[in-house]
Amino acid sequence: MDFILCLFSVLFGLCLGSFANVCIYRIPLNKSIVHPASSCPHCGVEIRFFDNIPVISYLLLMGRCRQCRASIPMRYPLVEVLMAFLSLALFVRFGFQLQTLQSMVFAGTLVILSFIDFDHKILPDVLTLPGIAVGCLVSFLPGGISWADSLIGLAAGGGSLYLVATAYERITGREGLGGGDIKLLAMIGAWMGWQSLPLILLMSSLSGAVIGSVFILVGGKGARTQIPFGPFLSLGALSYLFFGRQISLWYLGLFV
Repeated sequence: MDFILCLFSVLFGLCLGSFANVCIYRIPLNKSIVHPASSCPHCGVEIRFFDNIPVISYLLLMGRCRQCRASIPMRYPLVEVLMAFLSLALFVRFGFQLQTLQSMVFAGTLVILSFIDFDHKILPDVLTLPGIAVGCLVSFLPGGISWADSLIGLAAGGGSLYLVATAYERITGREGLGGGDIKLLAMIGAWMGWQSLPLILLMSSLSGAVIGSVFILVGGKGARTQIPFGPFLSLGALSYLFFGRQISLWYLGLFV
């Protein structure tokens, strides 16, 4: 039975990954995510169902459109595999319960926002604002954080980054963090509570500084190169979701 449930969670994640790819491509273009059916962006031919099977179709087609033979970005199977891994990991972490589905919605939204931020340097309100609302509503369900922790997390998450962004802009005269980052951390706070925010911000800042520095050095670009912060906030939130207790104990152990 455990094997069947694990297999189901992987297949469920692959399907969500296929839907996530639609969202990543269409939402920044202000297109509907339900209509029309998926089509090749190069030749416009509608993709048939047997060419739209997550990962498998990409491998069978060798990464090319059946009609025009244009290359299909590697990102598509990558997102599908990532969502399948998250689905399986959440099932192993929480078991077969409502919290697993809730966490998958949260994690999937973070993945979609991260890839959109990578591509377009934006975090669409159409995802972050409903994400805040759903996070607050979920807190009224049993098994998670309290509604008070969720509301405080919302205010603390959005408020802290707003203060940082305002101070940075006044000191340097240029924008450091966009409104999308502020709303994303507010969403994370609404889902995970205010207690998670210090470690999430610490992990996000450290990973952003390290990876951002490597990107600047390898790319040969200046220090003012704009690097999206949303993916690092998402990485911090996912790390806390899976390993929050262990990371907290390790961090506190450094001072005890």
